[in-house]
Amino acid sequence: MVMIARRGLLAGAALLGAARAAGAGWEPSQRVPDPAVEILDPAFAKYRLASATVERVATGFRWAEGPVWFGDMGSLLFSDVVNDRIMKWEEASGALSVFRKPSNYANGNTRDRQGRLITCQHKTRSVTRTEYDGTVTTLMDRFDGKPLNSPNDVVCHSDGAVWFTDPAFGPNPHESMAAPELPGNVYRIDPRTGQASVVVEGVAGPNGLCFSPDESKLYVIEARAKPNRLIRIYDVVESGTKTANGRVFYDAGTGTPDGFRVDVDGNLWCGWGMSEAEDGVIVLSPQAKLIGRIRLPERCANLCFGGVNRNLLLMTASHSVYALYVNTRGAGTC
Repeated sequence: MVMIARRGLLAGAALLGAARAAGAGWEPSQRVPDPAVEILDPAFAKYRLASATVERVATGFRWAEGPVWFGDMGSLLFSDVVNDRIMKWEEASGALSVFRKPSNYANGNTRDRQGRLITCQHKTRSVTRTEYDGTVTTLMDRFDGKPLNSPNDVVCHSDGAVWFTDPAFGPNPHESMAAPELPGNVYRIDPRTGQASVVVEGVAGPNGLCFSPDESKLYVIEARAKPNRLIRIYDVVESGTKTANGRVFYDAGTGTPDGFRVDVDGNLWCGWGMSEAEDGVIVLSPQAKLIGRIRLPERCANLCFGGVNRNLLLMTASHSVYALYVNTRGAGTC
């Protein structure tokens, strides 16, 4: 089972006060199966481990986002966006430390096929790569001579291409954002030439994105769709360089999907909110059927799969990180 981290947390009355404000008094379930893990369709039953419970493994953040697992370190890296830092949580010891500060208001993170950290930075309006020696390389900060808006979430294709969303959401709560010069697009950075192309356009506030396990489909959250947020799906065509046939995969209704990942069976595990009735994670089948829910005391912004067997679901939720072992594994580099 995952140990709750009680040491190494960064002190500060403001941080602790913010953490207590959301999920105050929350305790992990003393019963199994955990009632917070809800089977909404029989198809989800096999993914719930009867002995596993949701646990809070770290807290004290202002907006936890962008989780990415580094198996060679046995660690989770994630963004604490408003505090302008990337954090590191070690599974074996529960130790929490600052991986990078300042982070240029990092948001989404992923790992490329060479094991390097890829990060969306709001302040510099760029996508960067952390090299093996720790230096940071800017992969992209402009398109057609114009600055990007605020790169938000990022994934890597098996061909080495970096795909990311660029909505105009603003860099952070403490700075105003210059007027956008580009529409909100999804971009692809070619691994051979470094040149970027628009792979999805015409989406109001493109946010989280991920590929299906075989990379034949791309899912993108349309965060500013009206009247409800939408999860859109696109066919990935022309040897993985373009998309086609965009359509609605799931209407979120009153929910707010943010970041998500897929498991090896093609199910979407989606960060969700934003009310007591909605907060947590929902699980959608490849046929867009709601099959499961994980209830959390805070809105979940994003998640990834980690652990030795890639079956530890790690959820960044407002002021905290939660963990749950599940009976499936993340697809690809999820």
